[in-house]
Amino acid sequence: MKFLPFTRLLACVVAATALLCLEAQEGPQSQSSETVAKPRKKGDTSNPAEADAPKIPSRLNKKDKEIPEGLPTFKSDVTTVQVDVAVLDNKGRFIPKIPGGNFRILEDDVPQKLSTFSTGSEAPMTVALVVEFSNLFQQYWSEGWYETLTAAYGFVETLKPVDYVAVVAYDMRPEILSDFTTDRSKTQEAMQRMRIAAFSEANMYDALVDTADRMSAIEGRKAIILIASGRDTFSKLTFDKTRKAVQAAAVPIYAISILQAFRARYDANMGSLARLDFLQADNQMRTFAKESGGQSFFPRFFGEYPGIYRAITEALRNQYSLAYHPTNQARDGKFRKIKIELVDPRTNEPLRIVDEKGKPLKYQVIAKQGYTAPREVE
Repeated sequence: MKFLPFTRLLACVVAATALLCLEAQEGPQSQSSETVAKPRKKGDTSNPAEADAPKIPSRLNKKDKEIPEGLPTFKSDVTTVQVDVAVLDNKGRFIPKIPGGNFRILEDDVPQKLSTFSTGSEAPMTVALVVEFSNLFQQYWSEGWYETLTAAYGFVETLKPVDYVAVVAYDMRPEILSDFTTDRSKTQEAMQRMRIAAFSEANMYDALVDTADRMSAIEGRKAIILIASGRDTFSKLTFDKTRKAVQAAAVPIYAISILQAFRARYDANMGSLARLDFLQADNQMRTFAKESGGQSFFPRFFGEYPGIYRAITEALRNQYSLAYHPTNQARDGKFRKIKIELVDPRTNEPLRIVDEKGKPLKYQVIAKQGYTAPREVE
């Protein structure tokens, strides 16, 4: 990242410029009888990723929904619903060795019977890095430009050699800078293309739905890493339509909001409309992440980014896989809410997890919020 040393020298100029541009434009559910669990520590590689990862389609083709031979398949059938669940402590570390009997599934508040349960190892990930890159906040050498590229480069550096990653940048429309690949030289070439933004539009809804739809046929551990301000300027899709599309695609979104530090410094000088727009943007990022089974992050310091990357990695690589046959077998095309709880089956009370010293451990359950049932074709 050759551009990093120069930004410190321009910090004051950048901040003032960004403020003028701004004026001109005018975590998850926590649950807390008792089990002892040892959280996976930082850098724990006891379960290395498999070297022979399944081949990912070489092109993000919206019309191509066929799965390559050898890749695990899953049909969207109402008779079986699969939910990937991550249980993290208050430091974002995965909590392993929780028995299947401690998981309770509710669909529209109706208890469901768990049919299968398995624990995943640190398997390879398939990630689409979706980056806002427009003249809205990413003008050349601006504070937003610097933070956006720092966040994007930083996340790519945390990936393992077997992980697949695609880079998508959006302004007026999403552009696939590089397809899914394990070749990091191609990824770096794609990142180098993000230098000077072309348009001032930031159509986040369209970019998010387009990417989620393209990834819906890919199986395994997959996610969208969204690095953006959260504001949408001119998308064809509405917020409600985007929510429904994100829920249907079932691709977890991990949203990282930029410009939080800038907003905190200049909040007093910010116009009411700009402040309201940013608050709405934060809410949108939280909603898309929560309802897709991901997480949202709002860092105010660059020192927070390593912890964010670690939390995303822990949640994606280490998951419990649950499946059940819903009691509601109607093929009505309606959205059904899912809630995952950890309970003590003997008392039906919330599960109490303690650390090695016997102290209560706060934790959070990360899972998708629901699914859309198939519709009967007449």
